[in-house]
Amino acid sequence: MPKYLLFGTYCDHVLSKREPYRKAHLEGIKKQKEAGIVVTICPTQDLTKVFGIYEAENEEIVRQLIESDVYWLNGIWTEYEVKEWIQVF
Repeated sequence: MPKYLLFGTYCDHVLSKREPYRKAHLEGIKKQKEAGIVVTICPTQDLTKVFGIYEAENEEIVRQLIESDVYWLNGIWTEYEVKEWIQVF
């Protein structure tokens, strides 16, 4: 199954702004992980970027998951890019 990389940007003051949505965000990611779609997803150390690896049938599925996440819907993630990843090893 194809793998996709998520590169995204967090809003300013992410720690305080994400608080009302954090529980719902983590629950959604947990379900995606259990379903085998999310391999990993995490912020950078400086909390400016988000990075994720997805395994899905196509890019549209990944985009739908990102755009239905409470972080996207509430402006915690402010922009994103998805790229198909060719894993060699």
